[in-house]
Amino acid sequence: MLNITRQNRKGGFTIVELLVVVSIIALLIALLLPAVQKGRDKALVSQSVANLKNLGTANELYAGDWNDRQFTIMPDDAGLKNGNCTTYLQDIACPPQALLGWDGNAMWGYFIGSSGKCSQFGYPGNCGNWVVHMPINFVAGDGFGAWRIPGLKAFHDYVNGRFYDPTFYAPKDSVPLSNVSKYFTSPSEFTYDGSAYEDSTYCFSPAAMYDVKVLAKANTPPGWAPPTGLPAGYRSPPVSRCKYPSLKTRMIEHNWLQKAPDQLTNPNFAGNSTPWFFNHGYNSEPGCLFFDGSISLVGCLRAQQAEQRAGQLWSRNTPFQGSGYFGAQSYDFLVRTSFHVLTIDGIEGRDVLGAEG
Repeated sequence: MLNITRQNRKGGFTIVELLVVVSIIALLIALLLPAVQKGRDKALVSQSVANLKNLGTANELYAGDWNDRQFTIMPDDAGLKNGNCTTYLQDIACPPQALLGWDGNAMWGYFIGSSGKCSQFGYPGNCGNWVVHMPINFVAGDGFGAWRIPGLKAFHDYVNGRFYDPTFYAPKDSVPLSNVSKYFTSPSEFTYDGSAYEDSTYCFSPAAMYDVKVLAKANTPPGWAPPTGLPAGYRSPPVSRCKYPSLKTRMIEHNWLQKAPDQLTNPNFAGNSTPWFFNHGYNSEPGCLFFDGSISLVGCLRAQQAEQRAGQLWSRNTPFQGSGYFGAQSYDFLVRTSFHVLTIDGIEGRDVLGAEG
């Protein structure tokens, strides 16, 4: 019995040996986990880059059909009526509606057709939806507009013909994805079950959607002239007017996705249900599509350094004032930039600098 007992002890592990093995495994996991997480993060960023590449192609197709123009749904002649929806509908025309797409037998959209020259069509809605036609609503605390909704039918026909399409959503934009991914397999062009609605991860440059005179550096004050006072202020410029294609962003990830804080929502907004925006963190690095077709992560740090070298590249004189596009709701006190959104000189301006400035 004694010999058998000794043999069993030789064939097993002591508690000390098991602890050593467990410690080694824990150490290996601790060493490998960051690399695994980094690899996964890189794969998610790569998918967003692929989305931006597809959206770049869609922009080129749109420009090919519309005389080299930037995407817009705002009537070119809206400035003749000072950008006023009511007088425009009364005196000029009923513009195309901001459509989202078909859902069964119903057409969804931000309709403005209840008065004036639109009344004959029986559209629902009213001029409250005129804000969606504007590239961006230059009202402090608002800032909504067509720049935020590339999923509109006028543009999504150049992507995959659907409002809720995976191309419009970055895989790291978890909150919108959790709400709308259930619609991705729907046969409808637009689907809404009353439980969730989310605009795209990506957004156009609203500065590049207005005529260059709106944000011109030569204005008084520099970088701002209300489009309501410019007859052609709402006319989107041709892509050929871009002077710095490799330095002017065309589309960007709107929310803060790279190097974001653990808290998904921004407590600086009332209700605490709004996500952090790309310009809310000094370390934020949104994926960007440039006018030359290139795609890269552009950090707020790089945008701010560009301003230090070249002077102001985005306007502090719009109705958003010195804090810019919701800059007052930033995560830290170091960041202060509204590149892409309020670029001085619009499509003719720069959001970053190259190696030579």
